[in-house]
Amino acid sequence: MKNKNYHLTEEGLERTRKELERLKRFRKKKVKYGAPQCFHSEDVDPEYLNFRKDMSFLDSKIAKLEEVVKNAEIISPPKGKRKEVCLGAFVTLEANGQVDKFHIVGTMEADPAMDKISNESLVGKALMGAKEGDEVTVSSKIEVTYKIKKISY
Repeated sequence: MKNKNYHLTEEGLERTRKELERLKRFRKKKVKYGAPQCFHSEDVDPEYLNFRKDMSFLDSKIAKLEEVVKNAEIISPPKGKRKEVCLGAFVTLEANGQVDKFHIVGTMEADPAMDKISNESLVGKALMGAKEGDEVTVSSKIEVTYKIKKISY
C-alpha cells in the first residue's frame, strides 16, 4: 500500500514536528506521573479505563503526526509554471465585486479563517492549473464564478 504524501509548507512541517515532540513529552509525563495505581480486585477501575482511553487517543494522534512528518512533501514554488495556480500560490480572486486573496495549501494546513484553502477543496480544485485572467466556476449549493486577478509565489 502506497503512503499518502502530505503537502506542507516549511512552516507547516516545523509546526507539525513541534506538536509531535510536545505530544511525546506529554505522553511520557502522563505515563510517569498520571497513571492510576492498579489494585488487584474484581472490580474494573474506571480511573484506569479512562487513562487507557486517553492513552489510546494520544497514541493515535502521535502515530498520525509521525506519518505526516515521514511522508511530508514540502510545497515549493513551481519552476516553470509561475503563471498558473499550483500548491503554494497566493491567488487574488474577484467574485461578485469582492476581492479576496487566498494561499493554496495542502489539507493539513488549510484554515479558511486565515485565507488558507486546500488544493482539495471545491475552490482549490477549481483554481489548480488556472491562469491570471481565467474565470473558474465553483458549484455547490450556489454557483460562484471567480476571476483570477493575480497569482504570486
